[in-house]
Amino acid sequence: MKSTVLKLIRKPHEALMTVLANEDTILLMLAILVGLFSSLGAIGFLEMIKVFRVIFWSPFGGELTGFTPGDIKVLLIPFLPALGGLIVGPVTNMFPSEAKGQGVPEVMESVILRGGILRMRTIFIRLFTSALCIGSGGSAGREGPVAHIGSAVGSYIAQVFKLSSNNIRTLLGAGAAGAIAATFNAPLAGTLFALEIILGEWHAAAFSPVIMSSVVATTVARYLYGNILAFEVPFYQMVNPVEIFFYILLGILTGAVALLFILTLDQIEEFFKAKVRLPLWAKPALGGLLLGCIGFVFPQVFGNGYDFMSVALMGNMGFGLMFSLVFLKILGTSLTLGSGGSGGVFAPTLYIGAMVGGTFGSIIHTAFPAVTATQGAYALVGMGALCGAACHAPLTAILLLFEMTGDYHIILPIMVSCIVSNLTIRGLFPHSIDSLKLYKKGINVKAGVETNVLQELKVREAMTTNVERIPHDMKFGDIVKYVTQSKNTSFPVEDQDGHFVGILSFQDVRQHVFDPDLEGLVVARDIANLHNVVMIAPTDSLKDALEKLAYRHVEHLVVLDPKNPRKILGILTRRDIISTYKQAIFRYDKTE
Repeated sequence: MKSTVLKLIRKPHEALMTVLANEDTILLMLAILVGLFSSLGAIGFLEMIKVFRVIFWSPFGGELTGFTPGDIKVLLIPFLPALGGLIVGPVTNMFPSEAKGQGVPEVMESVILRGGILRMRTIFIRLFTSALCIGSGGSAGREGPVAHIGSAVGSYIAQVFKLSSNNIRTLLGAGAAGAIAATFNAPLAGTLFALEIILGEWHAAAFSPVIMSSVVATTVARYLYGNILAFEVPFYQMVNPVEIFFYILLGILTGAVALLFILTLDQIEEFFKAKVRLPLWAKPALGGLLLGCIGFVFPQVFGNGYDFMSVALMGNMGFGLMFSLVFLKILGTSLTLGSGGSGGVFAPTLYIGAMVGGTFGSIIHTAFPAVTATQGAYALVGMGALCGAACHAPLTAILLLFEMTGDYHIILPIMVSCIVSNLTIRGLFPHSIDSLKLYKKGINVKAGVETNVLQELKVREAMTTNVERIPHDMKFGDIVKYVTQSKNTSFPVEDQDGHFVGILSFQDVRQHVFDPDLEGLVVARDIANLHNVVMIAPTDSLKDALEKLAYRHVEHLVVLDPKNPRKILGILTRRDIISTYKQAIFRYDKTE
């Protein structure tokens, strides 16, 4: 420390170069760049949504609810989201990882399996498809796509400067934080979003770059838009200490509804995959048409719904409408995203939470007016509770709600409901709305990198295909000569049609090698072992293969063709698995 100070005094130029050459300093400087460009990407995305909204809804005054009842043009309403889906569908079909779905699971998958690598084209493809989907009326949020765009910005900048895989992931998280912070005018929530959801870890090395990016992005957004809150709400506070009991009940209710949303979205997505007999590119159009039919009667389901959330937060929405919109928004968002549309789920969770909270608050305030706040307060708390439960991110939801409204007085009910809603949904279901999609692809968010790498790698990538095979009618004397001259220890035995008969190991031969009577009497099929052979398919994961090796106490697995179970494709050994795994980890962690 003393030598550094002396160097700074005597040779300030050299000291400055030493500081600038430090990896942490370089990462922090790049985080400033990431914050700048991620905020511009987020702002560009928001403006693009406005452009598409005008294009699609200009016949109705440019608003999703600006049409006049009785106007003949209202007959076109169901076809507007369908038209958006018809345009989005081919793009998402061509670039599914960049355009399809919510955005956040795709980023999480990149962090877990690919060292944070995202392509630059993700920025432009996601910007176009999600903006078009939301702008045409699709029931989806802008936050997931924004996080995807910001993450791609951070990842690309890190790749340009040839950073290590760990630093690529850090700048990816910084990009997500900057984009969310710029979108919500919420630097703290943006930081927690990146650490809690995207990176899934809280190591010290990531804190400074993520915070710096979030601050820079918020500064840019405030310069362009002003320091404006996302929602203007009346003064709400807890009226009576007894009221905390009702907020606990609200937490339980929002946790249950969050689970309903997750399962509905999942089931509708499975329905479109398995039951809808249309080309993949046409399915978003069908989802948009069905959404349009709902929106024809309830236009409140169109878009991200921020205007209607504001109405609920002000306490100006009727009980019946709020109750209906809970289920209609769940259905509308599930149709939009489940059919292959492009958009996020963050805003829908806020929307559904506001309607659940407003409905609950209306009942509670009517029953206990003296000790409870009005329905608007419960709508506000419900937003954070359902969002935190669906995303398994209570801290992000708490801070986000505080920064979006600027209201600290109701923070205690928000904290209680968010925690209770998370306990509720975690007790009922282990996956968040983001992690469920990854789990169904075999990716465990809670597992380490090593487990997920093994799960991602397939048997066909590691198996040995140039296997020495023994004909089923080879005589024992010839087998002894063949085995002793080979470097291998196991040999598949095949009949004249190339069908798998069994495995002949070196140990099998050694047991009979000193019996002279067998030399001309026994052939390969007589001593080939089939009972202890463990089969596996080339599409199985190396994680499954390793578990089979350990459970069955064998040294190798026989890889058979799923289309022809009697045809052997190769042999898989522990050595093959370890070698392939090491290569994958090297690619994951290498410095470019």
